[in-house]
Amino acid sequence: MSDLIKKLITTASSCPIFMMFVPVTEALEQQAIPTNNPNHLAQIQQQDNNLSESPLKLLEQYTEQNPMSQVNAVDRLRDVSPTDWAYEALRNLVQHYGCITGFRDNTYRGNRALSRYEFASSLNSCLSTIEELLNTSNDIVREDIDILFKLMQEFQTELALLRGRTDGIQARIGELEATQFSTTTKLKGEVIFGLSSVFAGEGGEVTVLGDRVRLALETSFSGKDLLYTRLSTGNFPTFNENTGSFAGNLAFAEPEDNELNLDVLFYSFPVTNNTDVIVGATGLAADDIVDTVNILDGDGGSGAISTFGTRNPIYYPPGETGIGINHRLGDVVEISGGYLAGDANEPDSGSGLFDGSYSAIAQVLLTPSDSLNLALTYVHGYNQSDTETGSNLANLRFLTENQFTEAVPTVNNSYGVEVSWAISDRVIIGGWGALSKVTTLSTLDNQIDRGTQDIWNWAFTLALPDLGKEGNVAGVIVGMQPWVAQSSIDNFPEDRDTSFHVEAFYQYQVTDYLTLTPGVIWINAPDNNSDNKDLVIGTVRTTLSF
Repeated sequence: MSDLIKKLITTASSCPIFMMFVPVTEALEQQAIPTNNPNHLAQIQQQDNNLSESPLKLLEQYTEQNPMSQVNAVDRLRDVSPTDWAYEALRNLVQHYGCITGFRDNTYRGNRALSRYEFASSLNSCLSTIEELLNTSNDIVREDIDILFKLMQEFQTELALLRGRTDGIQARIGELEATQFSTTTKLKGEVIFGLSSVFAGEGGEVTVLGDRVRLALETSFSGKDLLYTRLSTGNFPTFNENTGSFAGNLAFAEPEDNELNLDVLFYSFPVTNNTDVIVGATGLAADDIVDTVNILDGDGGSGAISTFGTRNPIYYPPGETGIGINHRLGDVVEISGGYLAGDANEPDSGSGLFDGSYSAIAQVLLTPSDSLNLALTYVHGYNQSDTETGSNLANLRFLTENQFTEAVPTVNNSYGVEVSWAISDRVIIGGWGALSKVTTLSTLDNQIDRGTQDIWNWAFTLALPDLGKEGNVAGVIVGMQPWVAQSSIDNFPEDRDTSFHVEAFYQYQVTDYLTLTPGVIWINAPDNNSDNKDLVIGTVRTTLSF
């Protein structure tokens, strides 16, 4: 190949189509094994062995790790300037043939070395483009065709492999199209088997085995919109009745006695290039509208095992029906907002879309770099003071519903800060802090005074992706679940003590479709009462997804 390269450089250095391959041929020339090397035969044999194992292995690995896209203008390439010796050649190729590909970071990397398979891939792309031009135009320079003919002869083996691979992919695509579930809809499923045990706590030791099953239909009519339908069932219990506190609830609890129900139904669509709208008929939640930032938020199927560890509790206001909007201001700022009604489908007095319980959420998400996310969140709610975490006093609506003949109406304003920082690919730290001010709006026949509660919560999270194996995740959450730090309601004073939440888990990726996650939760002074026994819960979560 060395003689051919030198001959081509000598006879066609002025040809634009050839200039695309000069960096390639120079790299191949530099990588050639000298014939006077005493280890020449051994090196050739080693190369042959590597290629015989998987002829397209290098190409596949390179393509997966360095995806490329078509370049419409050479000025888009950040590492190519008008002073470069190959600038005019690249510009001509883009203008006349449109067969230059760059990397997704808008670079060309013309000086890097590459394999014969990678070179053949670029050549094949250019051949396809020129073939189309030959069928529609006669404006192709004869010298360009001669150079391509010589390159085709030199790389005929690699091109044959590439085209055979393409034919195989096309055959598989045809088979998938003939047998696919729908041309517009994808079916996704998740099945969780949870084995959990309360090793210590007020309710005594207990071991349970339960499940949660979700089937989701993701439909798109334009490629940019999404009609999301999710069916759900399960029988995994919450532990608050046994432990006397919401603090030990697990994120994948689904106490539905295995009765199938329509869990979520919403439709999202873009209104501009930077603005998306989401409309939900049922099951629409705050985390569907805004980014919860927490890297360990897997909605119970992955990541954190507890409800508290999954996301900041102010994202948990009950909601069923509503609308959300998301607007991106460049690459750094994202503004989101939404309205969620809890009783939108009930025609009774004090219910409905606007007369019943509701939450309004607004958030500003800042992404100054790929590794850092910071969110500022505000939630205003009416009769939405249940968080399903923390102490009973912090779940004021739940407490009054069970203590009195009717629940006392409340209004709450919550303020949160969430952050996630990827220190490296293997270490991600994060956390949040939030204050909720809950005000009672009625004395409830003098059974409860009007007043205000200040409810705080915070957490620190640590994630270790790919620990031990690619796809694994180890996580640690340390924090304090919502506690009433101050109260002007005589009937419901401040929590007596503060309670720490410590959680650790290790998510092991068995296969692409199966994960095993052992984890443990320790909570001291459950329900913020030091007289209560420490709560220790262990679990093994098995998640199958398809």
